[in-house]
Amino acid sequence: MESSAKRARKIFDTATIVPFQRPTIFLSRHWQLYIITLMTSDIAMIGLAFHLAFLFRFEMKIALFLQDTTPSLPFYRTVSMALILVWLLIFALNGLYQRQNLLGGTQEYAFTFRAINTGMLLVILTGFLQPAFILARGWLLLTWIFSGFFVNLSRFLLRRLIYYFRQHGYFLTPTLIIGMNQEGSSLAQQLLSWHTSGLSVLGFIDDNLQYDFLLHTHLPKLGGLAQLDQLIERHDIRELVIVTSALSRQKITTIFEKYGIHKNVNVRLSSGLFEIITTGLEIKEVANVPLIRVNNLRLKPSERFLKLILDYVIVLFSSIFLLSLFGFIALLIKLDSPGPIIYRRRVMGLNGRQFDAFKFRTMYINGDEILAQYPKLQEELSREHKLKDDPRITRVGYYLRKLSLDEMPQFLNILKREMSVVGPRIISPAEMEMYGQWGMNLLTVHPGLTGLWQVSGRSDISYQERVWLDMIYIRNWSIWADFQILLLTLPAVLKRGGAY
Repeated sequence: MESSAKRARKIFDTATIVPFQRPTIFLSRHWQLYIITLMTSDIAMIGLAFHLAFLFRFEMKIALFLQDTTPSLPFYRTVSMALILVWLLIFALNGLYQRQNLLGGTQEYAFTFRAINTGMLLVILTGFLQPAFILARGWLLLTWIFSGFFVNLSRFLLRRLIYYFRQHGYFLTPTLIIGMNQEGSSLAQQLLSWHTSGLSVLGFIDDNLQYDFLLHTHLPKLGGLAQLDQLIERHDIRELVIVTSALSRQKITTIFEKYGIHKNVNVRLSSGLFEIITTGLEIKEVANVPLIRVNNLRLKPSERFLKLILDYVIVLFSSIFLLSLFGFIALLIKLDSPGPIIYRRRVMGLNGRQFDAFKFRTMYINGDEILAQYPKLQEELSREHKLKDDPRITRVGYYLRKLSLDEMPQFLNILKREMSVVGPRIISPAEMEMYGQWGMNLLTVHPGLTGLWQVSGRSDISYQERVWLDMIYIRNWSIWADFQILLLTLPAVLKRGGAY
């Protein structure tokens, strides 16, 4: 049977990064080629924006822009050529061709919009100071819209191309992790699983000889701090990631004194809380003292909004087709055994707020009395919080669980913003102990109706594997991952594996 780790990789593309084996000259040429391609693409997209703006404003006769204006094509062509050069310079000044601002999150797109706004403001200011420099306002507005769209679209597509190349060993930076402890292990897992990071982690550096805890990284210990110089030269290391919780302040200072200002080596510090904190950390000065603040929520407001839209669209659209099925299920439950149709389970929610998760009742109302006759099953339930052969389950409940229909009333919890369609497993307050130090991370997002655990084996995996899958989901969340999990949920339900 396929392991849960492999199933998780299918969703988060967590295949181990190919070890870096190419000499530095190729790495430099890769980036030079990418910067040239990026500049060429920006020129083409800005030119396209100017041309389309002229076409829409003056030649399509749209009523919104209809005025008695006779445009001078040579004038606008000259202005466009000049503005392309000016905007390219503004892009460069905004760091849009600097390696540290590329291929690393949405910040690049924010920089692009800021550069375009700066360019447009410069054009407007020029028109204000030079009355002879007259440009149609409709053309300016369309230029601003088209530029923002096409430039960011081209950069988005180029980024996807680079991500593809990174999976095949290109655009990777050879990296060492300095420090071997639980945080170092977590860092290695994250860097290896996130193939778009561009870091090719070759191994660990530490003076400590004990490293049996590295269960999921499979990375070697390459040596101690005394061999760091040789390893940097031998493997052409460009990134050093220091695990702050594994080294003394003196050792960290020594490394920074030597490599902190090195022209070819970039030194990064971990937060010291990476192994237990999945939410973002913000650095802000208070009384001129830089302090780290831990976010209490994993998702940013924009990400929560996207997830909200996805939840409501799925729930409201599905309810149209499932209402009659819900009524039929309710009737079967009532005819099968005495008791309520809906069962309320007290569970943990966002930021530790408890709520009642709704489910179709699948057990007899005297379930505790039935289970008392099976001491071994009681022990299994206490250990795994799940029973494969549960004598408390009714005849209808058996099929509801097999098809995961018993959890459909949780649509109400989703509408009440207590849950999400995709998220970590819902757990009872008593199960928090099973999560240990990871418990605080679990409560930074809404629990889900389905999730990575659902498409990775459901109840056939161990409890510790469930915890691990939840942490993978929380750390690596993206709206695209939610879509992939949703697409894999139906096949997982139809296979009925691990459903009990």
